[in-house]
Parts: sequence; C-alpha cells; structure tokens
Amino acid sequence: MSTHYDICIQGSGIVARTLALLLARERFRVALVGSAKPESAGGEKHDVRAYALNAASRNLLESLRVWPDVAHATPVLGMQVHGDTTGRVNFSAAEHGSEALAWIVDVPALEAQLLQAVKYQPLITVVEQVASTHLQDSNTAIRRDLTVICEGKNSVTREELGVEFDVTPYHQHAIAARLTGTLPHGNQALQWFKNGEILAFLPLSEPNQTYPGNSVALVWSVAEQRAKELMALNADEFAKEVAVHSEHALGNMSLYSERAVWPLQLARADKWIGKHAKLGSWALAGDAAHTVHPLSGQGLNLGLADVVELANVLSAVRGKEYWRSVGDLKLLRRYERARKLDALALGTVTDGLQQLFARSESPLQALRNWGMQGFERSGGLKQWVTKRAMGL
Repeated sequence: MSTHYDICIQGSGIVARTLALLLARERFRVALVGSAKPESAGGEKHDVRAYALNAASRNLLESLRVWPDVAHATPVLGMQVHGDTTGRVNFSAAEHGSEALAWIVDVPALEAQLLQAVKYQPLITVVEQVASTHLQDSNTAIRRDLTVICEGKNSVTREELGVEFDVTPYHQHAIAARLTGTLPHGNQALQWFKNGEILAFLPLSEPNQTYPGNSVALVWSVAEQRAKELMALNADEFAKEVAVHSEHALGNMSLYSERAVWPLQLARADKWIGKHAKLGSWALAGDAAHTVHPLSGQGLNLGLADVVELANVLSAVRGKEYWRSVGDLKLLRRYERARKLDALALGTVTDGLQQLFARSESPLQALRNWGMQGFERSGGLKQWVTKRAMGL
C-alpha cells in the first residue's frame, strides 16, 4: 500500500535535510529519499571539507537548531585577498559592526546535527534509496504532490527528466586538506590569486581550544596535471608546497589530514521546475540546479538560499493561497524566477574572476592588480559587495 506525502525530497546532503526540516516546520508531510547516514559515513575517508557560511545561512540553521558548537563553527573576523604582486584587498567584520564575515563550518559536524534533527521530526520519513524511486519504475511506493531534487551536481533524476545541465569545465581541480601552521591564523581567512592558481586558508578552531588557533582548512584550485603532482607528494612535501605558495603567511606548515580532490565546473540547469508524466511536479535545488567556482566560498550559501525561497513560496498553500497544491506550477515559477537570477549573477561574477586570474599575460596582471587596489579604496562599492557576501 502506497503512502502519500505532500513533498518528496530526493537527496541526503545538507541542502536536502535543511529543506526537509523547513517544510516540516510548515506542517508538510515530507519523504526524504536517500541515505539515512551522513554523506561522509560508511567506511569512506574522513571528510576534510569545510564550508564558509554567511550570516543568512547561520540564522537559518540556528532557527532549525542545527548550528554546530564553537569547536566546529569558527568565526572569520577578517579576510586578506592577495593578487599577483601589489594587488591586495582587506575585509573586516568590525568595519560592518558584525560579529563575523562568515563562519567556517566543519561538514561532518553539520551533517551530524541535521541527521539528528531529521530523526526526531515526526513529519519527516526517511526512505532508503531503492530502484522504485527512479523514473523508470512508474509503480513507485511514494505518492507525492511535489518532488524536489537535491541530489547534487551529478543528479541522476535530473538527467532522467531530460533537463539540460550546461556544464563549463574549468580544467582545474580543487584540493582540500587540513593543516597547521607555526603561526596563529588570528581568525583571518587568507586567499592568494597567483600563477593561475587560487589558494585559500579558512581558519579552524582547535578541538580543545577556542580561537585563535593554528589549524586551517585548505582549498587549492590548480590545473589538472598540477593536482596530480600535488596529490602524489608525501605529507611533508605537500605541506612545504603549501607554505611556499602561501608565502609562509602562517610559517611552516604540517599536514594532519587526508587530501580530497575533485574537478571544478560552472554549471546551470536550463529549467528549475516542471511536470513529468510519472513523477508529477518537480523542482531543482542546490547543486542539482547550479554549481559555481569555490573561489567566492558561496556555493552552500547559494543552495541554502534556494531552500529558504522554496519553503517560503510553498508556505502560501498553508495561508492565503490554500486552494493551491504544492505542485502548482504557477507557485513554483515564483521560486524559479527568484533564485535563477541570483544564481546566474553569482556564477557570472565568480567565472569572470576565475577567467581573469587564470591568464598570465603581463598587461592582465597589471590590470587586475590595479583593479584590486581600486576596489580596496572604493568605499561604498566594497561595503555593498561585502554585505551581500555576508548575506546581510
């Protein structure tokens, strides 16, 4: 006997679970189709990823009571961005009267918080991913008015729906790892655009010590062949390469984690909503709808903004538009219009920066360093950009 749900969410990551909790808060019955375990569990390597979350994302997660403790959510008090030579931009939370520019959140800790919250929410039913949830089987055991696809950039369901996913590969890979320096980070995020590569240090708290600490999460975007070479180095050799490329800003470095690597791309779905003969009404959210270069640190913030907007739009059926179904395409188009433009704008900006700093010609080096110096002195423009990135 089939069970009816208001909304079925396909996916088991941070975006999917956050959306499930938001919708349950609006009194919707939700089926969450995916793994009942955190994404990094199951005998895989330890997850070394960390996300930079802005104030809007923090407020959202705090409202759901899933914000990690201080040991796993480190405030960024300032940020220094270095260009090829003299170009430099500084950002400070104090200048904006804010507690932090962002918070560096440990991925496994946030996933564990979400997992527990979902487990104890009676309006959410976790359904293990089985073949019957795919489109090729029309006799699915889950009846729903709307399906939201949060399966990530490699979404199988999106592909089966025939949605065009326009992918532009960067021919770069991101390397993530955890390192310690001989100098404290002082809760400063550091980033270097140099030789076509982008290296970022994200400050981390020590397990038994509040900031300032010496540990950082590394995200290093490099060419494909360079990534292979760096991954082939032993721990000491890799740490020395990081120290040299970061100009020994944190002194000598030591690697204390495994390394993860993945290809980078800019991608956008041509449509975010629709109706399918078997699946019914559907919508995309998170990386299933868009991916951007990690240089801005806005990827997860973008996905969480998707789910906030979608939940707000769907909440109309609990109020003044009670006659509508959550699968009403007129309702879903409001979500698509609101989020598609924002994702396009951020993707365009990050792509432009990546393309600009990937070039090595001397005239371009001079131009971008001049531009960074001008932006540093721009006053109102810099303040507007900073507040937007902070989610204020």
